[in-house]
Amino acid sequence: MKRILVIGGSRYFGKSLVTRLRDAGNLVTVLNRGAGAPPPAGVTRLLADRDDEAGLREALGGRDFDVVVDQVCYTPLQAAVARRVFAARTGRYVMTSTMEVYDPATLPAGSAPHTAPVTEEALDPTRQPLTPPLPGRQPPGPAHTDAYAYAEGKRRAEAVFLREPAFPYVCVRTAHVLGGGRAEFTGRLAHYVERIGAARPVDVHEAPYGTSFIHHLEMAEFLDWASRQTFTGPVNAASHGAPDVLELCATVAERLGRRPRYRVVEAGADASPFSFDRAYAMDNGRAGNLGFTFGRVADWLPGAVAETVRATA
Repeated sequence: MKRILVIGGSRYFGKSLVTRLRDAGNLVTVLNRGAGAPPPAGVTRLLADRDDEAGLREALGGRDFDVVVDQVCYTPLQAAVARRVFAARTGRYVMTSTMEVYDPATLPAGSAPHTAPVTEEALDPTRQPLTPPLPGRQPPGPAHTDAYAYAEGKRRAEAVFLREPAFPYVCVRTAHVLGGGRAEFTGRLAHYVERIGAARPVDVHEAPYGTSFIHHLEMAEFLDWASRQTFTGPVNAASHGAPDVLELCATVAERLGRRPRYRVVEAGADASPFSFDRAYAMDNGRAGNLGFTFGRVADWLPGAVAETVRATA
């Protein structure tokens, strides 16, 4: 039995993680601002704004933990606060990061393009020249600005923990998470179900690249597993297989009994979610060598689509 703190843990795979940890007999605490639903029975909740260092220390009191799983660290400021506050309070720190840290569209100009599934060694945020987007590098529009801010925030947050580790630290670079019907709050899979169901065209690139996915329950399982290991550093979390947007649409269309329609966008223009004009699917070999067994996207995606169809009916 371990004392585990989950920062966030109020929705999607974070909720599933909290339940898994509790059911395994751990003493589980969640820390968030209290905006979401209360935690499941048997789980303690602490209320704090993680950006408020003094308030966070007050909420924690004298508590310490065997493991902290940080679901909602998005900025270097949040990482710096957590590093100071938990330096003497935890024996292991697991941060949920993202595969977007590898995205060539958000990396500094001159970064080498990816030509194969990306391994963890492809990015060292402690050495990467982290810079604002250069003029003309990113197409205009809020979607691109948001994507850059998200990826860069995660890279810089990782760097804070990795440069001078205050505790054994793991950053889980998560593939695109799908499944769960309405619980999949981003609506990205629903986008395809709705457009294909209504015979509306899906915007795609002329030659889209494959990308990495993971099922929401597998993601919770992976974080649970990572909390119990001793390895440190970055680790990619992705199911086997990297379908492109056309393969994703084919799975949705088969479930709906419809033929997908496509509209090819101009180079540099926005397309639908998961249509990419650059390669950065992830290699999951490190996690596999450490002992985690991933499922296959092809095995769980039809079920995830079926959940979404029911949720949008």
